[in-house]
Amino acid sequence: MSSESRPAPPGSPAVIGIDVATASVRALCVDGRGRVLAEARADLPPPVRTTAETSEQDAGSWWPAVCSVLRRTTGVLPRGGREVIAVAVSATSGTIVPTGTDGGPLGPALMYDDRRAAEINAEAQRTGSARWDALGLSVGPTAALGRAVWCLRAYGSALRHVLHTPEVIGRELTGHPVAVDWSHALKSGYDARAGEWAHEVFDALGFPLGLLSAVGAPGREAGVVGRAAAEATGLPEGCSVRLGMTDGCAGQIATGAVEPGRFVGVIGTTYVLKGVSEHLVRDGTGAFYSHRHPDGWWLPGGASNTGGECLADVDPARLPALDAAAAARGPASYVRYPLCRDGERFPFVSGVARGFELGRPRDEADAHRAALEGVAFVERLALDRVERLGVPVLGPLHAAGGGSRSAVWAAIRATALSRPVRVVERAETAFGAALLAATGTLHDDLAASAAAMVRGGALVEPVPAEQSALEDSYGRFVAALRERGWLSDA
Repeated sequence: MSSESRPAPPGSPAVIGIDVATASVRALCVDGRGRVLAEARADLPPPVRTTAETSEQDAGSWWPAVCSVLRRTTGVLPRGGREVIAVAVSATSGTIVPTGTDGGPLGPALMYDDRRAAEINAEAQRTGSARWDALGLSVGPTAALGRAVWCLRAYGSALRHVLHTPEVIGRELTGHPVAVDWSHALKSGYDARAGEWAHEVFDALGFPLGLLSAVGAPGREAGVVGRAAAEATGLPEGCSVRLGMTDGCAGQIATGAVEPGRFVGVIGTTYVLKGVSEHLVRDGTGAFYSHRHPDGWWLPGGASNTGGECLADVDPARLPALDAAAAARGPASYVRYPLCRDGERFPFVSGVARGFELGRPRDEADAHRAALEGVAFVERLALDRVERLGVPVLGPLHAAGGGSRSAVWAAIRATALSRPVRVVERAETAFGAALLAATGTLHDDLAASAAAMVRGGALVEPVPAEQSALEDSYGRFVAALRERGWLSDA
């Protein structure tokens, strides 16, 4: 099911980024300037989720899907012409696989949202509280750390390793065990600040660290493609296999936000803010936590429960007309916090937060406009929080996600933030993985890869005539959060 591919003329080498997502595997082949040469997609079986809050997927389905997309991607490249010199794999954060002596799965993959080990994770949080506090991190109920311990208790002496998704694929590509990148290892108990697994936590839980892999920086070479994998995928034997990052981090670097002070706001079902800081950001509330940047900086970020979900009840076919009406009417006549579920996790933490309206809409266009503004106000509050934590936000905000395709929403965001918003063309996981594949192969480092390969996209400026009205509405929005006790003055 190739979504787009075109023959590539002979020329400079290419790289491939692979995204092993929940529902599918995607491969994206690009050259050193970021031009897409070919791409393909293959479906995966849906995870099996139960009322007991378990979530599993057949790990044996991943490699055949990867082979399929690679064969179709490499198959359009000319023989004797452009050659793929590197590949990198990104996947969901915290998905792990128990494996035995032959390296094969002992059972299904335990997915990122599996909660079977919530009690083990709570124990890990208590045991390693000093370490987690120093990292500005908490061990939540879905952390992979607890599931790794669960695997040992479930499989006993048959368990030889606990692997993350990219390790499973990396082993197939190279023919030998590979390291895990420190991005995928974060929620499994890796301390990127100290450069070690949280040994005292694993010791207390009776888990030998020999069951976990060595850890390396994203973009580092993990090995090269072996003969068997070359025959199965169409990749050249000896092609470099580079360490990837989690899907969220790969999506971030795909926007070009790879240097300190650069941030990206992603509007999908929820709103996510991610950026780069020179120093580790510690947030006592747990709203903000950091991955490690491939070059040693930090990637602070947080995910709200607010976002594009506020438009879920609108027929997608009607959105262009509603956007046009919202643009024509100008700022909304009332203020709306468009939270569709109970509780908020970023930019503030409150289990009792609820959506609210300060006033009533005059018509459908007014209601639509207020929803767009409400998400923009959450974004501004998030950036305000980042700066209060001592992290500078420089230049335009990079914008990604489905919501960023709305021109009126991008203009509202720029106006509410009083800074330009740059809508990036290919802010997707597979492209971020391709940037990592290019790091150290086509380009010297990640910054050079991003500078050469990321297409800038449209720059949306604030609307001066609407700034005063949005500033007033934002003030009312923040005041209402404080009155309800959800947001402190600090």
